[in-house]
Amino acid sequence: MQFIKKTSSRTNIIRLVVKLALVVIVIFGVVFLLNKIDFPTPKKEIEKIISNENFKIVK
Repeated sequence: MQFIKKTSSRTNIIRLVVKLALVVIVIFGVVFLLNKIDFPTPKKEIEKIISNENFKIVK
């Protein structure tokens, strides 16, 4: 008795499309959930004084 391996490119393409669709859905889900999180804005304003001595003119 001989065993014959049936390979079909159609089923391979369908599996690839399903896997790609699942990956895209997961990525969009993660982005959607991160968008729903309300991150607090910093309340303290950062101010740094830079002296003019540090600047050099480059031509």
